[in-house]
Amino acid sequence: MIFSEKLQLIRKSKGMTQEDLAEKLAVSRQAVAKWESGQVYPDISNLIQISNLFNVTVDYLVRDQECMVSYENTEDNDLSKLIEFRLEANVNTYAAYMNETDSTRIDSHDFSYSSGPYIYHDTYVGSEKFAGEEAIWVDGKIQYAMNYLGRVLNQQFSGDFLKEALRKADQKMPYRGPEYYQSGEYTYKCSVTGDFSWFQGYEEIYCNNVKVYECYFHGGIIR
Repeated sequence: MIFSEKLQLIRKSKGMTQEDLAEKLAVSRQAVAKWESGQVYPDISNLIQISNLFNVTVDYLVRDQECMVSYENTEDNDLSKLIEFRLEANVNTYAAYMNETDSTRIDSHDFSYSSGPYIYHDTYVGSEKFAGEEAIWVDGKIQYAMNYLGRVLNQQFSGDFLKEALRKADQKMPYRGPEYYQSGEYTYKCSVTGDFSWFQGYEEIYCNNVKVYECYFHGGIIR
């Protein structure tokens, strides 16, 4: 993902308009619009202001996102194996129309998957506006959780496309879906700050350049 796309996604994840960002950076809205369209690139002083404002590094802003995941081992778990299991569970539950279980809460939708010492559970409520949580336990102890809140913005939204995009998550982006995925008239974009141990992100779907869906999420290692 290039700088112009990252800036637009991060700005939107904070609920800011181009005018809001321009005011905070003491530049014109037209300057922000040109940055986000890829016409021009901000100078180093503006890059530093952007990195401070959104709490991300300049390196993250200017380089393609190669890997946002930290593979440091902790005393309680092997983080890389935890990520591998999350990806395995992802393609065996909601995103793949599999392993739906009985509701754990009133009118909730629940999915569960296990492999060896790992157990994954995803539960959410709502439909066009929804909220939920994923969690992973290892040997009966909670290790990871991620909360999400999203909404459908347009009747052209496709739940099938969302699931298709979520199934494309990989080691580079194991949180929800990939940075970018396109199929036919639909485009999925996802931006994340942090790493698997502590992160927040924003995903959105466009249909013919009209935004039809958005979702905020955050999570990390639980101790």
